[in-house]
Amino acid sequence: MANVTSEKIKDELETFDITCEDDAVLDKMMEQCLCHRIKGEDIVNEWVAFSTTKGLLKLTVNNLETFEHEVSKSSKNVNRIKAEEEEENLLDSYSTPAKGSQKRALTTPEHPQSKRSAARLPSPGLLLSPASFSPCATPSQKYSMRGARGEVVAMFGAVQGPRWSGKGQTAVQVDLLEGREDSLTSSYKYMFQRLRDVRDVLTEKIEVLGEELRTHFNIEEFSPASLPAQDTISVLGQVCCDSNGKLNAQSVLLEASQEHGARQVPVDLSELKDYSLFPGQVVVMEGMSTSGSRLVASKLYEGVPLPFYSTSELKQEMNEGSEPVMVMVACGPYTPSDSLAYDPLIDLINIINKDRPDVCILLGPFVDSKHEQIEVFSFHFFYMAGDETFETIFHKCVDSVVDGTRGTGCKLVLIPSQRDVHHHYIYPQPPFTLPDLKKDDVQRVTLAPEPCTLLIGGVTLGLTSTDILFHMGAEEISSATGSDRFSRIMKHMLTQRSFYPLYPPAEEVNMDYERFQQYGLLPLTPDVLIAPSELRYFIKDVIGCVCVNPGRLTKGQVGGTYGRLLLQQNLVQEEGKRVNPCLAAQVVKI
Repeated sequence: MANVTSEKIKDELETFDITCEDDAVLDKMMEQCLCHRIKGEDIVNEWVAFSTTKGLLKLTVNNLETFEHEVSKSSKNVNRIKAEEEEENLLDSYSTPAKGSQKRALTTPEHPQSKRSAARLPSPGLLLSPASFSPCATPSQKYSMRGARGEVVAMFGAVQGPRWSGKGQTAVQVDLLEGREDSLTSSYKYMFQRLRDVRDVLTEKIEVLGEELRTHFNIEEFSPASLPAQDTISVLGQVCCDSNGKLNAQSVLLEASQEHGARQVPVDLSELKDYSLFPGQVVVMEGMSTSGSRLVASKLYEGVPLPFYSTSELKQEMNEGSEPVMVMVACGPYTPSDSLAYDPLIDLINIINKDRPDVCILLGPFVDSKHEQIEVFSFHFFYMAGDETFETIFHKCVDSVVDGTRGTGCKLVLIPSQRDVHHHYIYPQPPFTLPDLKKDDVQRVTLAPEPCTLLIGGVTLGLTSTDILFHMGAEEISSATGSDRFSRIMKHMLTQRSFYPLYPPAEEVNMDYERFQQYGLLPLTPDVLIAPSELRYFIKDVIGCVCVNPGRLTKGQVGGTYGRLLLQQNLVQEEGKRVNPCLAAQVVKI
């Protein structure tokens, strides 16, 4: 590697208080840098990590040779391993069978990776193939042999014409709603939050939603449930569980607001015929609390959605003869679980070139931290990747999308995921940064945070890449008849006015509540709400909002699905009733 000198290596060693005056040692380290195409600072970091696990080895030529030998040995073992995948069974009764869930192998220098668990790592020279843009030379056989390509598996509305097709309208305006283009882009220290700050955010949520419920349902006043009362009372609070286990009908607590003492009172649901509850839900319960130690609920008020987006200026700008806007939506991962080949992404680019959508929204993960090879690869990455990092792989992935779709003229929207291994692991999540984006592409590419609300041609789209459907589906309890779980969860998001109403959040979600209060709440009820999930794809009209789970582009070792929408703002309202601007929507197999 160029620009590696013994002086630079020596300076890096001194940052770890390692003094080296032996030119032979410095020459050996420089030789290793050149052979393995790594930087001087990286070889020093790896030596420090290696020597620490061996009891602080002295820096000598012999020990450097031992260091190189062990690295080489682990690298050769890489191609002889086969990983095991376990079947997903959580919520299996309403999910699409998939073999994409893997156990994470614990790998440390003291407990090295077994031959079975380190399986399909690519060889050092085959990390990225310029011809096919694939970090692995061996594509997935199951993916390449998949059937039913292009099959429509879910639909909403009707499409005029023989097939779906856009016009690649570069004039279509794509904006982040309410000037949110500056959201989360400024530097800040996330997760530096005190318990008091978290409590204040939760308290404000209860008070704001409580006031909306009181006004909407004409409730005179709220009473504390912890005080004995002989009459029926209305209690405002947040649903929670009496233990660390899963919520059930016998473990429901209602935590009152600070104004009413913030006490937790057990709730008896036996008299409620129809309910759907989850931890973190703000509700008003009407019932009896004769002893002050238990609330026997007889009526439930769940929530009120925000209004839809509508301005007089927007209506004046719209022309009745304007063409519908075609929007394509796809969510990662963009590789099968048994390969790091980006063949599904390449297939998607080909579809974009064929159908020419006006806007294409791509949600992460782009380099999936849950991919088994990525999990194992992280440990060996330094030795095998040379100059490549997860971030450079991501940038090459994005470059291929931008370059591959330039001829269509479609706008691109990129939204990160907490599963993107190279990006900030926090919720809400700042947008990607692409400093090397060409000037001609800057106007065509929108970098949005997770979650976000977009305004596309006058139509609002709420988007999140976090699997809220899976997280809430595992926690919700219900006695509701005649409704499906997906519709209930989407309704909860709309009526609780939040992209992530669950509290406490799932273990894999690192919630920054101060930023969540600013950027994690719904600013309005969107015309279309898109929430990709591991669970089965669907399109549903929920209280006037078209809710879409387009699925993921890959499901385990086989192809998954993507979504497409036809949007038109200037629809004629029928008898004063609002008409959703989503003319039609489909979920299609890749």
